[in-house]
Amino acid sequence: MNGADLAVKALEANGVKVVFGYPGAANAPFIDSVSHSSIEYVLSRNEQGAAHMASGYGRVNRVAGVCTATSGPGATNLITAIATAYMDSIPMVAITGQVKRELIGKDAFQEVDITGATLPFTKHSYLVNDVKDITRVVNEAFHIATTGRPGPVLIDFPMDVLKAPYEEDGEENEINLRGYKLLGKANETQIKKVAQALKKAKKPVILAGGGIALANAQEIIRDFVKDTEIPVIATMMGLGVLPTDDKKFYGMIGSHGTKCANMMLNRSDLVIAMGTRLGDRSVANAEGLEKSKKLVHIDIDPAEIGKNMQPYIPVVGDIKDVAVQLKSALGDYKANAEWCDEVDKLRKDTAPEISKEDNGFVNPRYFLERLSELTKSEAYITTEVGQNQLWTANHYTIKEPNRFLTSGGFGTMGYGLPAAIGASRAQSELPVIAVMGDGSFQMDLPELGTMQQYDIPVKMVLFKNDRLGMVHEHQYLFYGSNYQMVDITGGPDFAKLVDAYGIRSGRVSENSKVDDAIKEMMDGRESYLLIVDVSPYEPTGNALNESRMKEA
Repeated sequence: MNGADLAVKALEANGVKVVFGYPGAANAPFIDSVSHSSIEYVLSRNEQGAAHMASGYGRVNRVAGVCTATSGPGATNLITAIATAYMDSIPMVAITGQVKRELIGKDAFQEVDITGATLPFTKHSYLVNDVKDITRVVNEAFHIATTGRPGPVLIDFPMDVLKAPYEEDGEENEINLRGYKLLGKANETQIKKVAQALKKAKKPVILAGGGIALANAQEIIRDFVKDTEIPVIATMMGLGVLPTDDKKFYGMIGSHGTKCANMMLNRSDLVIAMGTRLGDRSVANAEGLEKSKKLVHIDIDPAEIGKNMQPYIPVVGDIKDVAVQLKSALGDYKANAEWCDEVDKLRKDTAPEISKEDNGFVNPRYFLERLSELTKSEAYITTEVGQNQLWTANHYTIKEPNRFLTSGGFGTMGYGLPAAIGASRAQSELPVIAVMGDGSFQMDLPELGTMQQYDIPVKMVLFKNDRLGMVHEHQYLFYGSNYQMVDITGGPDFAKLVDAYGIRSGRVSENSKVDDAIKEMMDGRESYLLIVDVSPYEPTGNALNESRMKEA
């Protein structure tokens, strides 16, 4: 047995079934050992893609996805994807090869301080200097990645440590991390304060964040909402905590959210924020919430409490325990019926009108609503970043939070297709649909090879407007329509491109033909690309639609 064998055996003991990665000399011993194990190895076409695949896999199966890369540029290619996982608190274990220990610090070929480079956006990192530490380090990495507030952990293995011989001593490697304590129940005094504030409030609202999904607490929160009847709005990462077609759900907040949800946030007199960092994209007017003394912030990470805004009542604890504690303290409490009637009317009055007329382009909102209906929302959806992401968030019905995979915190282009590959590899019961723009898809193209090599089926929706749409819209709004560096009319012919990989495709340019196009895409198991022609002037929201179409 050598160090690489020991590492792979530890991965198996932690339930790892699949590793996504790219080989090189420094991680070759690890890959050799994987080939003799029960673990499947999926070869990506780029290391960043491998880490996004691991992220998608982990989010669907609720485990830590695993990726690997060699030293130097292989390791640094993981960085964007590791940061993406960190910003959305996604559990991941990244395994990198490193030059021999005797060469570290000497600028050796393909040497890089990857533990130092990723320090700001990993939950923890290890440089393993002794083969005897391998089992302990791997076990600790999975424990840290998946407990508390999840996140990525990196393990850097020098090549000579992976090759070092090792004889098992039969000792158990217990996890005992000083200073790493897991939180459970919240302080009862704080819970009582929240209960008292709720009973006094006339217009309470729950702001659901991604932390609820990460804690796998959506069923507990659904029961809590059913019992209390408190209206719910969500951040992007909190979509699906309540099904987005639930009568108690009123939309996504933020600069690209729904009018109803944002108005509710302003009108409410008590906001119960659960598992969200309250970032700027969700809550722009932090000062307003602070001054109104109406914010209750519940989070498992004490570092998030007061970071972006000071809450009226802070609560630190695991949302599963906190929800149970709070329900017990509330007794038979019900939200104010007049408030519930008010927000029901608000949702009805602010519902956007979606054009279905044929004009040579497809309305992406209409397309996504029809996609949701025709699939009965029984699919995993991944998105890229930009307009495609926001159209999907607001118009596709999301039934479960782990079925909507997107880069919410970091906003990473090139995430959607590899995440879809990981999601498809994680399960085979439901189809996986990747929603992309023609700009972001061109960051993903190499991974079509991974899909075909391993027979991983992904249905791809490509909103084609020959623009970097989000920036194009930004330049319209804030730079006097001075469109610069956003025209991507140079191609390619996407139908011919996917045909080169043996993937069928279709195209739709009229709303009246959307249903037939979706049915054709979803027919059969194999991968498929549906090109959807969208106007370059189609906005993210609805308010600017008329003026932008006039300009077009």
